[in-house]
Amino acid sequence: MSTARKTTTVFLTVLSGLLLGIVGLTQRWPAWIWPLLAVLLLVVPAAAFRVAAMRRGTVPVTFEEQLTAAPVERTEHRVSQVLLPSKWADYDFVFSATVRWYPVDAPARAPVLNPAGLAVDAVLKRARAITEQREPVRASLVEQELSGALSRMVPEPTGHLQAMAESIQLVLMQQDQERLDKLADVRKDEAVWVHQRKYEQSRRRYLGEDVLKDTGSAVVWWLARNDEHVERTVNDLALLAQLTSAANDADIPERLQDLISQQAGEPTTSDVPETKPPSAPQGRETATMRLSDFLDSIGFTDGDVRRPMLAAQIAGLIKEQDRHETAEEIQHHFDPPASLAPDDEAPASGSALA
Repeated sequence: MSTARKTTTVFLTVLSGLLLGIVGLTQRWPAWIWPLLAVLLLVVPAAAFRVAAMRRGTVPVTFEEQLTAAPVERTEHRVSQVLLPSKWADYDFVFSATVRWYPVDAPARAPVLNPAGLAVDAVLKRARAITEQREPVRASLVEQELSGALSRMVPEPTGHLQAMAESIQLVLMQQDQERLDKLADVRKDEAVWVHQRKYEQSRRRYLGEDVLKDTGSAVVWWLARNDEHVERTVNDLALLAQLTSAANDADIPERLQDLISQQAGEPTTSDVPETKPPSAPQGRETATMRLSDFLDSIGFTDGDVRRPMLAAQIAGLIKEQDRHETAEEIQHHFDPPASLAPDDEAPASGSALA
């Protein structure tokens, strides 16, 4: 019987004795009843204690034995600046975390061990299995993945304890992060350059294979650009023929030579002496001059920044057809190198003075 029950039994016995005494005095019980009443008050509590002890057994039960088992004590260890491999060679993650563990029940003759070392080793192995499969360009995302994967208590390989990690930090070294940022900028610039190059190639194909394929195609294109003004297109027919021949590095068709001569106010082919056939350099110069006249006619006069740009595109079309000499002369005429500009101007000034 516990101490609380014993106290309660004694209190009830005393209270019962007082009540019986009061009743006996008021009822004028005989004198022989009082000794019997005293014996009952002593025997009844003793019998109750004896019965309770027999029911409980021989092993005493204390109050402390009724308490629950003490909770398992968990310990922790902070890990900082540990390098873990990534999927890319020479780019390592920098890992930091708080490792927690608790020991598993071990036999009495278990060897002495360092639980912190076992727990840290187990956590690092679990983290490495993830990081070595991830690219270093997404360190923050891998950090969140590790926070979820290492947040569970898992038995370590020896079976002596269970371990987990929290407060995980995963970053790259500053030098590696700067390198990756530079590589990302280069890839973005390269992507923009590739798109620009494709755009330029598309424009060249459009001009060379569609617009300036022949005089007829150029006329149709020019007619559409001028809101179907037929009269203006007819007036520009000679210029279109010259531009087409310059772009294709070919002679102007005979059927258009008289028209060009008439519009330019020059003698027709029948009046041209046969003793003055144009040489190859003069023909190329004629193509350059014809291109210059065409640009003047459409408003791209000297000083207009669009003039050398359009001439460069036409020169690129000619160069793609393996006519490099003509393309270089056109390029040199409309956009001469800065170092050659004074030399080119000197003869012109001299001739003007002459």
